[in-house]
Amino acid sequence: MPSISICLFPAAGYGTRFLPVTKAMPKEMLPVVNKPLIQYGVEEAARAGISDMAFVTGRGKRALEDHFDISYELERQVAGSERESLLEDIRRLVRDCRFSYTRQIEARGLGHAILTGETLIGDQAFAVLLADDFCVTEDAGVLAQLAALYDEHRCSIVAIEEVPPAETSSYGIIDGEEIGPGLYRVFDMVEKPEPGEAPGNLAVIGRYILTPDIFDILRDTAPGRNNEIQITDALGTQAQEGKVLAWRFRGRRFDCGNVAGFMAANNFIWTNL
Repeated sequence: MPSISICLFPAAGYGTRFLPVTKAMPKEMLPVVNKPLIQYGVEEAARAGISDMAFVTGRGKRALEDHFDISYELERQVAGSERESLLEDIRRLVRDCRFSYTRQIEARGLGHAILTGETLIGDQAFAVLLADDFCVTEDAGVLAQLAALYDEHRCSIVAIEEVPPAETSSYGIIDGEEIGPGLYRVFDMVEKPEPGEAPGNLAVIGRYILTPDIFDILRDTAPGRNNEIQITDALGTQAQEGKVLAWRFRGRRFDCGNVAGFMAANNFIWTNL
């Protein structure tokens, strides 16, 4: 059995940068070519050996539950047609994975969303995947890379990438030292520091392996930037105890939380079909 068997998908955000399309449709359902972002994320988790998919949702997110379910009317409509093969991937996920959901009543930051998911996670290490960080890899997916490192080190691990120094104010930035090729021991994390105040330019992206003690830390974490509970602040506390590593993942990331990154992801997938 894999050490990491459950992945949490925080999916309660409003997606305001994509209005008006996200007024009535979850941003996680935005398609990269013909497949929604959230399905790519669940497929990445499944390739890492994870079978339990846990979602933190909010109002207006019912489409996520419907997507990972059987539509009997649609199945009858396409049965025996050339379009039936287009459902093979989602059928496999529905068959092989278990899906659970809880609701975040109010948006109070990523840390609060993860804490809301505690009821689905319990007392075990778990993965976290943000679907709008769309990652493409040539070999193992990003979560599979992190899970392999967790098997060796048994601590929280975050995926990082180098960003232009002028863009540090858009990310959580680590302060750490490289202890192996691409692997860093984290001393601290800073949420969206201004370029002149950042400890470096290695930014955390939306892939994490977290140990269950993070829930107690989050409960004691005061609201930070934007008066939200930041997972970066909680990981900074954990890092001060020497319990956090960062991995410079193999692959390419598209920020599908903004229109430019979303269009770039679509162009990349379309031209590489």
